[in-house]
Amino acid sequence: MGLKKWLDRWPVYRQLTSADPLGRGAASQSARSAERTPRTSDADRVVKSICPYCAVGCGQDVYVRNGEVTQIEGDPDSPISRGRLCPKGAASEQLVNSPSRVTTVHYRRPYGTQWEELDLDTALDMIADRVIDTRRRTWQDTDEEGRYLNRTMGISHLGGATLDNEENYLIKKLYTALGAIQIENQARI
Repeated sequence: MGLKKWLDRWPVYRQLTSADPLGRGAASQSARSAERTPRTSDADRVVKSICPYCAVGCGQDVYVRNGEVTQIEGDPDSPISRGRLCPKGAASEQLVNSPSRVTTVHYRRPYGTQWEELDLDTALDMIADRVIDTRRRTWQDTDEEGRYLNRTMGISHLGGATLDNEENYLIKKLYTALGAIQIENQARI
């Protein structure tokens, strides 16, 4: 191998002898990196979304190939995040594709030691029955002095930071309509 060919393998030499003195272009590119392709180049389509982790609402570009999410990046068109994501948002692809992600309803009966799987309709019916029963048992029309209360102290809600603003808005409306007054969200605390 000749001296010139050997020196061309060295990025600093390429940087000093080319039209790229700052080393931001071809001078800094190795043969290995020249063969690489962007991890988003094989996507069939890009879907706009919102990061699910907090109430900020950072924009995301979700790259999909064959119906599966392959990568999630910050959306440069988003006026909120301008293409940037926090570490949790940047790792949200793992939320979607994690092999340990639970995708079925699990229920442990009172005093039970094992989880059992339930179908979604059964689980929703159980929740609705318990909410209706609790509201009925703990409803307060008036206080001791006859002032109207129209509330229940038996139901409260603490929302998680993985809910977006729209979901939190609807949850607030639901729990207010149920008469609950203890309604809070982790993202606001």
